[in-house]
Amino acid sequence: MTILEIHDVTSGYGEVQILWGASLVLERGKMTALVGANGAGKTTMLHTIMGLIKPWSGSIMFEGEDVSKLAAHEKADRGLILVPEGRQLFTDMSISENLEMGASPVRARPHIEKNLKLVFEIFPRLEERKDQKAGTLSGGEQQMLAVARGIMAEPILLMMDELSLGLAPFLVLDLFERLDLLKDAGITMFLVEQNVQLALAVSDYGFVLSQGKVDLEGPARELIKNEHVQAAYLGI
Repeated sequence: MTILEIHDVTSGYGEVQILWGASLVLERGKMTALVGANGAGKTTMLHTIMGLIKPWSGSIMFEGEDVSKLAAHEKADRGLILVPEGRQLFTDMSISENLEMGASPVRARPHIEKNLKLVFEIFPRLEERKDQKAGTLSGGEQQMLAVARGIMAEPILLMMDELSLGLAPFLVLDLFERLDLLKDAGITMFLVEQNVQLALAVSDYGFVLSQGKVDLEGPARELIKNEHVQAAYLGI
């Protein structure tokens, strides 16, 4: 069942166009990856979907409703949640306080206890350090907290931008293994990631973005074997 449909979206910053008629469809209950080279427009795609920048043309359908013109907070109240690149935590606040802030959407407030239990099951280290200030955590722990804060928002679709950025390889593997637990919990995820091989390895389906357009798509396992993907992104 479709959860998000992007049709011929164009957008950019100021007068600089980044997306040139991009289209994609996400299925409920699956983890979908959006991969591509730096500058391909991956983050712009997420910002446009979320409403942080407005699409110039095209449409964004979320759960069958056209949300193209809605503001970011209105989309968050509908269950469209973004874990941004760079984490953007409240560093002077504790882990618990950051998680409470994540539950700010109206739809999330009745589910705080349920989601807090899920967060601590998936990221037990956060429970151990729940009174510690976010700014004193390691990079890997901060990224875990950023994802956990997104879970607290009761997402229907959880979008994540560059989770592996700046993390040591063993921390990246640990974090990505936990994404499987989120999928088991029924959370639909859209993963934008510079680590093409890892993103496709953990995903069900994938899209390759090139110069602001979707260049390739297909089941993730097939994309990993695609000669173009291997040559352009995997160095094979």
